Order: sequence, then structure tokens, then C-alpha cells
Amino acid sequence: MIENSFIHLTRVGYETERKLWRGGVRCWRDLLGGPPRAAGISEARWEELRWELRASDAALRDLHHPYFADRLPSREHWRALRRFGHRAAYLDIETTGMGAWADITVVGLYDGLNVRTYIHGLNLDALADDLARYSLLVTYNGATFDLPYLRRRFPRVAWDHLHVDLRYALRRLGYTGGLKAIEGQCGLRRSPDIAHLDGFDAVRVWGEYRRGSEEALDLLVRYNTADITNLEALAALAYDRLSEEMRRQMGG
Repeated sequence: MIENSFIHLTRVGYETERKLWRGGVRCWRDLLGGPPRAAGISEARWEELRWELRASDAALRDLHHPYFADRLPSREHWRALRRFGHRAAYLDIETTGMGAWADITVVGLYDGLNVRTYIHGLNLDALADDLARYSLLVTYNGATFDLPYLRRRFPRVAWDHLHVDLRYALRRLGYTGGLKAIEGQCGLRRSPDIAHLDGFDAVRVWGEYRRGSEEALDLLVRYNTADITNLEALAALAYDRLSEEMRRQMGG
């Protein structure tokens, strides 16, 4: 839906975007192709929009994600999921607690094909370079939990990714609660050995690993992997449902 979006342009809010849609300008090519300008928009303003949209079109052709990460409102980053999906990473972290003092213990990244796991004391530092491969990050509650921890741990990373926080995207569709609760509402199931685990258990299990239990680390990694792989299905659901809502607003 990124090419149906105008909200990222200068001085374009939601009402102006809807005005463009109602005026028959439903995608970038409609405006760039030179149709009669929408009612209520001056000729000079129309040319400004066309000039800026050419830059957007060039950025999308180059898959220059920082352009859209900077300009799209954060709640609308979901609109970029389809075009940047092949460069997306589903991300989740585990920590030693909830406070600012807590350390990251495990980070999982899933690109739709492969899972990469980063573990404190083993290979966590490799995460910094690997994040550069991605244009878009998908998390659940990452805006307030995962990303603040990661930014503190890896201050040299650019952190210029598009970011879809499914907690807020799904809330717009009426889904509330924690990740596992929403998984249940959407028919997603975890294997019995990890279905009962939650964030507090992740802290406990990490402690067991630090006391010498390799089985505990395996359990924690499988728990983290379930988080990130299920995010893919939830992101697809959110994108499809939010796209339907957006098309209704467009009148088609």
C-alpha cells in the first residue's frame, strides 16, 4: 500500500490524503501522470506534491528504506510491508528482567526463511552487522521494549529501519493482550513444551543456563524462535486487514 500513500509528503495529513483519494488520485501514478488536480488544491501546491512524489518514486525504486522510515508516521510503517517484505526481519529479544539495568540474553531474527539466534556471551555482538541486511523490522511491543534495549546495547547501529510494531497494528483491528493471547485468537499454536512459557519464565530459564544447563538454553531458544516465526503470520494478517480498511477509505 506504499504506492497508495501520500501521508509521507510534506504538509499532507490524513484528511488531505483522503481528499486525494476521493478526487480520484489513489496511487502515485495517478498524480505523476498529470490528471486534473484534486478539488481544493492549488496548482502550485499540486506541482509541489508531484515534485516530492518523484523523489518518493525514486526512493522506492532504489529500496531506500530510510527515506520512508523518516517520513511515514510510525503507525503507518505497515504500508511498506509488501514492498520491503523481502528485506524484513522478524525480531524478538529476551532479557534478564524489565528494568533499565537488565541485559539482553537472546535475540532472534527470522527473515521468512532462516532463523538466526544471538546469545549473550557467545555471538551477540554479531547482531550489529547482521541488522544492516534488513530494511524493515517487525516486532511485538518492540517500540517500548525490544528496540530501546537494542539501541542501548548497539549504539553504533544506524537504526534507520522501517519498523512495524504489531502490538499497535493489531490493536487497530481489535486484537488486544500479549503476543501469546493474540496468537490464540488467530489460531496459532505453540508446541506443548513451550506453550506455557512467558517472559518471566525466560528470565528463570536463562538463570538455569547460567548455572550450567544447556537444556535450559535450548528451551529458551525454542521459545524465542516461536515468537519470531509467529510474527510473520500476524504481520500478514495485519497487512491484509489494514489494507482492506485503507481500500474502503479510498472508495474501492
